[in-house]
Amino acid sequence: MNVRDAAATRQRILEHARREFAQRGYTAVTVKGVADAAGVSPNLITRYFGGKDGLFLAAAQVEIPVSNSFDGDRSELGARLAASIVQRWSAASAEDPLLVLQRASGERPEAAEALAAFLDTNSLQPLYLYLRETGLDDAEARSRAAAIDAFVLGVSTRRRVLRSELGNPADIEAWLSVTIQRLADG
Repeated sequence: MNVRDAAATRQRILEHARREFAQRGYTAVTVKGVADAAGVSPNLITRYFGGKDGLFLAAAQVEIPVSNSFDGDRSELGARLAASIVQRWSAASAEDPLLVLQRASGERPEAAEALAAFLDTNSLQPLYLYLRETGLDDAEARSRAAAIDAFVLGVSTRRRVLRSELGNPADIEAWLSVTIQRLADG
């Protein structure tokens, strides 16, 4: 097997693992099941990832650029964040790593820690800094950022993990926009 085939095989395994973990959760997924879905030997999963835990951690790596939501006036923050959130939900596939973490966070301490670290780094901290830069004092910026972060995580969990229909995307975006803006404005 050459290096290019190994990279393609590893990627195929990860795609199937993300889908399985997102749909079924950590506990229900087996190395053999992922290997069968990817059309490979379970030994390859051990070789590339060290086993189920390593496979899960690799499948749950999340990168979401959020910086564009923090460009502009605070009076439009709700609209920018809501548009970004709904766009992600609409575009995210069944193997979305963020969904993998959300669904597995109740089962695996590692998933909960990874989700918390991701949210702190990519949501809470940039939002806090943005609110500080737009004129709020430290305590107020922290408080409002935490409220927005908790609200968005709650809505996301309700929609994506619990699979509750909250309405059509345009209505959800409008509602998120108004609510986030209220939280940002105090």
